[in-house]
Amino acid sequence: MHDLIASPFLDEYVLVRPGSRGGLRLPQADYEELRNHDRAQVAPAWLAEAVGAQWADLDVAGLPTAEFLLVRQPSPWGYSRASWEINLGCNYACKHCCLGLKVNSGMALADKLTCLRIMAAAGVLWLQITGGEPTVDKDFIASYRTAFELGMMITVSTNASLLWRENLLALFRECPPYRVTVSMYGAAKASYDELTQRPGAWDLFVQGMNAARHAKLPLRMSIVVTEDNADEEQAMIDLCRSWGLEYNVFTNMTPTIYGGAESLTAQSKEHLRMRRPFAGCNAGHTFFHADPHGLVSICKIGRDDQISLPGEGIDGLARLGAIADRLMLRTGGCSGCRLSGSCTVCRPLAKHYQEAKAPLASYCQHGIKKAG
Repeated sequence: MHDLIASPFLDEYVLVRPGSRGGLRLPQADYEELRNHDRAQVAPAWLAEAVGAQWADLDVAGLPTAEFLLVRQPSPWGYSRASWEINLGCNYACKHCCLGLKVNSGMALADKLTCLRIMAAAGVLWLQITGGEPTVDKDFIASYRTAFELGMMITVSTNASLLWRENLLALFRECPPYRVTVSMYGAAKASYDELTQRPGAWDLFVQGMNAARHAKLPLRMSIVVTEDNADEEQAMIDLCRSWGLEYNVFTNMTPTIYGGAESLTAQSKEHLRMRRPFAGCNAGHTFFHADPHGLVSICKIGRDDQISLPGEGIDGLARLGAIADRLMLRTGGCSGCRLSGSCTVCRPLAKHYQEAKAPLASYCQHGIKKAG
């Protein structure tokens, strides 16, 4: 099993370490040297020196590169990141969830692994495994291990309810994740169980967080502020700080991926914030999203015109860039808008809000009351 990954990344080359935030940019000549290096031979002296300077606890001097280094091959497709919903199923029923009705369905393991291999061949170095709740999926461990062996830096997005399980902790010890992002739904049992609509969810969260912190997993918290826990925002922040963990606060609820409005009822009106102007993104060009059936879209929001990875293989990705450009066009009620240059949401997200018949104030500047 590898400790380091040398890989192309967009127009550069990097040396990264699973479980570590740090990394190194590699000159192309150094990357090519590693790519052509006899893996049975001792690591180049410059590599051992660079690794020691970046990661003091990792000494590769005198070791054959086969013992610690995986070299990713260049890809003509130019993708660097992807997110993958391994399953829409979840052990919670959160009121704010953008997935709507969560159905425990997906591909057979063989197809999941095929999709992961295609992602790697497309150049994906950074992979987010999400759901639903990914750790409830029966194939999570096998899929995660395969992604790791393919040389991906993995982020797992989870509610932490199962992080106390020894099989998961053993997996993460052997194959360290880049990050484990934990959603936080309250600072007390009553609010947490109410929002998740699962009695005992708070107890599982605490048990999972205690185990994850003891295992020193690379945790980052996503604090979700809703109508049920609005008065606990500061308490959630304080709890994260007491744990010494990074956190982000999310206050704006979005419609479901089907354009449903049911998730918007969880919005805390006092916490509705106008977003910063949308400055564009590389969805569909250097990034893509895959759902539990291997259907690829430009992102988690813009799911129109999906491409089947199991059905079309890697060649299907050639159509994704054109799909992205089309989905980003201002159409429907947004065409000709004089404020579109400073719009705060992308066109696919605006479409979901429009389908949900959401108040303009939740996503559009036209909904803001002007002073005077």
